[in-house]
Amino acid sequence: MAKTVAELNLPASLKYTDEHIWARVEGDEIVVGVSDYAQDQLGEVVYVDLPSEGDSFGAGDEFGEVESIKSVNKLFMPVAGEVTAVNGELADTPTLLNASCYEKGWLIKVKPEDMAAVDALMSADAYKATL
Repeated sequence: MAKTVAELNLPASLKYTDEHIWARVEGDEIVVGVSDYAQDQLGEVVYVDLPSEGDSFGAGDEFGEVESIKSVNKLFMPVAGEVTAVNGELADTPTLLNASCYEKGWLIKVKPEDMAAVDALMSADAYKATL
């Protein structure tokens, strides 16, 4: 059964997009993943298709897919930038997205073209208001 908005884990320290992607600043990079809302709606994740290190994307570009037992969903970049790391553990254990969407289930790390674009993403409260 899906969680209510009040039951969702949406850390205030993260930024969010209306495509249910979160971003966490770590130095001059951001870590990107899917929100608790997204993983809850997906159900059990069975496959994750991610880009390669060195790939570059514009803000809003599709960068991969998450497949669950219910559906296949495209992933969209929160900001323009270059992929600096990919979570290889998701290839063998895609359910990490369900079990730990903010820690072990992160998707990619990105070096943004402009860190100000990260600041422009939604706060946790603004994201909650869109759900």
